[in-house]
Amino acid sequence: MTTTVIRRIKEADKAEWQMLWCGYNAFYEREVEDRTTDRVWDALKGKTGEPFCFVAEQGGKLVGFTHYFYLRSTSDWGPRCYMQDLFVDPSVRGGGVGQSLIEAVYADADENDAAQTFWLTTTTNKAARKLYDRVASMTPFVKYRR
Repeated sequence: MTTTVIRRIKEADKAEWQMLWCGYNAFYEREVEDRTTDRVWDALKGKTGEPFCFVAEQGGKLVGFTHYFYLRSTSDWGPRCYMQDLFVDPSVRGGGVGQSLIEAVYADADENDAAQTFWLTTTTNKAARKLYDRVASMTPFVKYRR
């Protein structure tokens, strides 16, 4: 069995993170401007602001990441933890990497007294939703956007 290490991102991870980031964006069929990618990377490596990031490493290679934020709430004392991005390399999916990344976010949210941890996905992301149904509860909320 391959050992997965979950840890914070570091400067040396840039090239591997960027490959995973490209895979994530391709999965969601979206184009992200280079300046946005650069801004995200600068925030991740700086550890001074959000988003926060955990990466999954197997055999010295990055195989996944998650980015998350803390948001103030008008209905809870503690913040809410929003996991905006979660991606696992397709070659290792189904091996527990995604769950380990979610559990790392849960642990950080608990340390920060978050009232809840939440995320969004598409209705068509059936493989990920099997995992999400095991580790969380689906809410009845519908997202609107302009």
